[in-house]
Amino acid sequence: MLVLRSGLTRALAMRKLAPQVCSSFATGPRQYDGTLYEFHTYYLKPSKMNEFLENTKKNIHLRTAHSELVGYWSVEFGGRMNKVFHIWKYDNFAHRTEVRKALAKDKEWQEQYLIPNLALIDKQESEITYLVPWCKLEKAPKEGIYELATFQMKPGGPALWGDPFKRRVHTHINRGYTKLVGVFHAEYGVLNRVHVLWWNESANSRAAGRHQSHEDPRVVAAVRESVNFLESQKNMLLIPMSFSPLK
Repeated sequence: MLVLRSGLTRALAMRKLAPQVCSSFATGPRQYDGTLYEFHTYYLKPSKMNEFLENTKKNIHLRTAHSELVGYWSVEFGGRMNKVFHIWKYDNFAHRTEVRKALAKDKEWQEQYLIPNLALIDKQESEITYLVPWCKLEKAPKEGIYELATFQMKPGGPALWGDPFKRRVHTHINRGYTKLVGVFHAEYGVLNRVHVLWWNESANSRAAGRHQSHEDPRVVAAVRESVNFLESQKNMLLIPMSFSPLK
C-alpha cells in the first residue's frame, strides 16, 4: 500500500509540472492581426446634410493627419436617409487611444470641424471590426459605387458558420459578378455580425450581376448552405465622397 501511495504521489506531482494541453474547438482561421477598423455611422438632421458634407470636405485633412481614412460614403439606399458611413484604420487598440487623445488636444480640429458639426448630427454609431483572416483589404479598379452587405449570423462564431460563409463569398468572387473590397467581423457592437464591402461600376451593373448570380447553380448552392446559419441581412448602397480614398 505504501508503494502504491508513493507512486500515486509522484504521478500527481508530475502531472502538476507538465504543461497542460487543451484541444482547440476552432475549426477555421483565427484572428492574429491586431489591425482594427472602426465603422462610423452618422445620422444627420435632414436639412443639414449638405452643410455637414461641405464642412467635412473642407476640413477632413485635419482628421486624416492623425490616422488613416479607408473610405467615406453617403448612404443612397438601404435604411434611414441623410446618413454617412466611414471607416478608419488603426494598428491596434493602443494606437486608437493615442489618436483619440491627440484629437482631444487638437484645437484646430475641434474648432473648425468637430464643434460646428456636432449641431448637425442627430445620432452616431461606432463599431470595431477586424478583417477576416482569409481576406485582405482591396482597392477598387476605378470609381464606382459600393454595397455594404451586413449579415447577422447565428450565435457560435466563425467556428460554426465561418467556412460556409467563406464559400459563399468566394463563389461570388470567382464568378466575377462583383468585386470584393473586404470582409469584416464585429469585435465590439452586435456580435456574430459580418460586413461584406463590395464594389461595382454602377448601380445598374450591380443589378445585372445580381440577376445573373440568381441563375448560377454554384452561387445558389453556396448561398443555400450559408443561409442555414443566417438570422438576418441588410444592404446599403454607398456613394463615395470626393475625398474618400476608396472611390
